Amino acid sequence: MELLKKKILEEGYCIGDSILKVDGFLNAQVDIELMNEIGKEFKARFKDATVTKIFTAEASGIAIAAITAQYFNCPIVIAKKYLSVNMDVENYEAKVYSFTKKAEYVMRVSKKHLKKEDNILIIDDFLANGLASIGLINMVELSGANLVGIGIVIEKTFQEGRKLLEDKNIRIESLARIKSLKSGNIEFLE
Repeated sequence: MELLKKKILEEGYCIGDSILKVDGFLNAQVDIELMNEIGKEFKARFKDATVTKIFTAEASGIAIAAITAQYFNCPIVIAKKYLSVNMDVENYEAKVYSFTKKAEYVMRVSKKHLKKEDNILIIDDFLANGLASIGLINMVELSGANLVGIGIVIEKTFQEGRKLLEDKNIRIESLARIKSLKSGNIEFLE
């Protein structure tokens, strides 16, 4: 997606050789025009799939999932990372290790929101090591729902996430694939 790549080059920057900061338009401050184009692109890439729900993890995936959902005319379901007093008692859970936060956490989603008759599209901002995606996949599998695929805004191809997902025979559509961030230079795979 050329518009996304251009935005990454104009406003993104590297921290070391493995972190790409895009918080100015993707997840702390959100460029709604760009989000609309991202939503349209995911709809085009998954046009052959029947999607009844879009599933994401809080917090960075929410804006992307919400805007994408309008093109599929379906609700989003959000896996919570933090336990709260108003959370349902019956949940699907998955432990996930965050390399960014250097901590393990448990994602939870109410069993009311993922049903075996659902066709689920997972949407997330980044694919790096793939552990957040694996956690979301595990919850979809526990529910008995059908996973139609995973839509990723930015994939860091130099990390192992794609391989983990491909080993599970999961369809992955990434809008921008980063080959390298070495020496502060953003290099795309394609």
